[in-house]
Amino acid sequence: MTGDPYTPQSGDVTFGVLHYALDLEYRVLTNRLDGVAVISAVARQPLTSFSLDLVGLRASRVQVDDDKRTRYRQGPRGLVVKPPAPIAAGTAFQVTVRYGGHPVPRHTRWGQLGWEELADGLLVGSQPTGAPTWFPCNDRPSDKARYRIQVSVEDGYTVLATGRPISQTRSSGRVTWVFAEAIPTASYLVALHVGRYRSRPLNLPTVSGTVAYPAPLAARVQADLACLPRMLALFEDRFGPYPMGRYDLVVTSDDLEIPLEAQGMAVFGANHLDGRGSSERLVAHELAHQWFGNSVGVATWQDIWLNEGFSCYAEWLWSEEAGQLSCQQQAKHHRALLARLPQDLVLADPGAARMFDDRVYKRGALALQALRRVVGDATFFGILRGWTDAKRHATGTTADFVALAETVAGRELTSLFTPWLHQAGLPKLPAKSTPG
Repeated sequence: MTGDPYTPQSGDVTFGVLHYALDLEYRVLTNRLDGVAVISAVARQPLTSFSLDLVGLRASRVQVDDDKRTRYRQGPRGLVVKPPAPIAAGTAFQVTVRYGGHPVPRHTRWGQLGWEELADGLLVGSQPTGAPTWFPCNDRPSDKARYRIQVSVEDGYTVLATGRPISQTRSSGRVTWVFAEAIPTASYLVALHVGRYRSRPLNLPTVSGTVAYPAPLAARVQADLACLPRMLALFEDRFGPYPMGRYDLVVTSDDLEIPLEAQGMAVFGANHLDGRGSSERLVAHELAHQWFGNSVGVATWQDIWLNEGFSCYAEWLWSEEAGQLSCQQQAKHHRALLARLPQDLVLADPGAARMFDDRVYKRGALALQALRRVVGDATFFGILRGWTDAKRHATGTTADFVALAETVAGRELTSLFTPWLHQAGLPKLPAKSTPG
């Protein structure tokens, strides 16, 4: 039973996952993946059956609490599991799934998602429904869980995955890498990268991390990521403490259409780093997602502006900090561009087909600038820090954000938020800010 109208064929609200333990063996040359997933969960209501999302891979064994009497059937989008006995509401249980195959991307209305082979390696980019292309899961953005990921690959390849690196062991020409993520994480934000990478520490002031990259791109990586320490300091000042345990970056030798965020991680294509800082705004955008989207997640996809509009606004904040266009100049520029486009998108519910429309990103940022102009800088950044603190490692809705903004501002803001969030017409920006 799904809980999200934007992704009605994904996820099951009848249970919640507490922890995934993934034990994966991958062969790069043949793109063969074999895995065992141990899923620790709790029933939200009485269960006689439940569903797991799994796409393009075949399950060979499924057991609930190690009981061989477990029955299951597999369709093109996942597994329906019938435990040997009903599971009472509130009861913890464990599902073990052995599975394998040759993973491929999932074809969706938003393009191909999930598992993606590179020229010599792989990456995973799952937003919003690509996670089932490589592990069985309850693929809902609100169902955050902890992870342990073990991956065995041929020697000579580097593995990066969500979480803190625990160990590397070599045996018979293969290397097994282990990672653990203790921070609750949505399934679409779980990352896996395999490639022939070099790596070096990221020199960040308050958090550990590494950057992995192909050797020929070393100079470009060094030049284009030099801004990260200053960028992190700015965002911590504006948004609150960095919310993740680490921040890792991956730069592929392949060109990518767009950078991708993941929990405590981001990936850029070779085309995004040119040694001249041409994609600096994208570096800012992906870093900001660690607060907006990854720590503070969306309860349902209709509120995606809370991820993308806020991260787009972070681009404007960095532009201002770097001595380029101010947030107000950015807002005027992008409002003029949006005014030339159809006025048929409602920000707080854009519809599944348009949830990644650039108007969601830019109009979301404009709504934040309008809020800043109305309440003043001190109150505005108090709202942002209050939001990231109140919803840290949890989820929020548009209504939650409006309520918090009104509480921090000490005033009713319906006349501001209604046209920006709930009406299709593009409002005008407030003429000037008031002290806050």
